[in-house]
Amino acid sequence: MAMAALGLFVFHLRTTPYQMMQINKKYRYGFNNRVGKRPAFQFIGPDNDDITLSGSLFPSLTGGKLSLLTLELMADSGRAWSLIDGTGTIYGMFVIEEISKSKSDFFDDGSARKIDFTLKLKRTDESLSEMFGDLSQQLNDIRGAIPL
Repeated sequence: MAMAALGLFVFHLRTTPYQMMQINKKYRYGFNNRVGKRPAFQFIGPDNDDITLSGSLFPSLTGGKLSLLTLELMADSGRAWSLIDGTGTIYGMFVIEEISKSKSDFFDDGSARKIDFTLKLKRTDESLSEMFGDLSQQLNDIRGAIPL
């Protein structure tokens, strides 16, 4: 069973299982200063949401450097990816804004027994209908890349 999918990358116990998902929904306000009164605020609209996924990998049991390398290549592409969790909740289109990793508990050859990671995502779409259009484009790109 999948925990979530970012584009075509699936988070599950064998790849990159996260132990924490933090969702930050932000909203924008404009304000005008007024003489002798508090500023007047006006709701402008929603801001770009942030989602942070973090956890620990144990390469002998779960994913390791190849799983994180895949996420790094996705980030290097600069593309926005759909984020859908295992329950079917659609969060929207997200770019990978930052990937942090810490290695510890090393084997004799220097490879890590434990890799802590943090993945920071930023929402880029305006609506879910925009996301479905991009999913369709991703599917068409994959079909075009498969040799017949």
